[in-house]
Amino acid sequence: MVQLETSEQGRPENGEPFLRQLLWREFAYHLLFHFPETQTKPLRAEYSSFPFRNSAQDYKAWCQGETGYPLVDAGMRQLWHCGWMHNRVRMVVASLLVKHLLIDWQEGAAWFWDTLVDADLANNTLGWQWVAGCGADAAPYFRIFNPVSQGMKFDPTGDYIRRWVPELAQLSGASIHRLLDKPRSSGHRVMPSGNEYPSELVSHKAARQRALEAWAAIRR
Repeated sequence: MVQLETSEQGRPENGEPFLRQLLWREFAYHLLFHFPETQTKPLRAEYSSFPFRNSAQDYKAWCQGETGYPLVDAGMRQLWHCGWMHNRVRMVVASLLVKHLLIDWQEGAAWFWDTLVDADLANNTLGWQWVAGCGADAAPYFRIFNPVSQGMKFDPTGDYIRRWVPELAQLSGASIHRLLDKPRSSGHRVMPSGNEYPSELVSHKAARQRALEAWAAIRR
């Protein structure tokens, strides 16, 4: 049993994040009940005309954890093996799919629905529309996670990445986040051990610019 520390007012202090998640879940149920069409359609109608690329090849690479971004690939491989990954990683992999690769959020929602052991229709729908910027109280579309800096911040030692991406197991410490310095060979980067790891599908800088241009198109 988890013991919650209490404040002087008798309120559990370290229970706040848990309570926030309960509120988020209830909000998701509320939205799905009143807007059942959001399972397959964006809540914000203008996003129906968003110019997604929907590359089948890029989608497959994302599903298999072969995007060339270590934190994303670690998360997607963990998802396939365990049916779960941390909420922070879920946000990063979702952002990369929708914004770096310009693949419709519905494709990501379908993959999560098939693979997550804790899949919940309301939470899944709300979460993906939040990342895509097309839902209620959603993150603004121009908020585009940098998957490299996210890895450096939330997996500074690289232990999480090394566990799920064995091609990178020989890289020590934070060097695992500096793959852009490694030489390329036929669409892959060659590791010191001789292992090959996919080059990133698109650079963060180029992807960010492309995503912002797509967003500007529907605003016009």
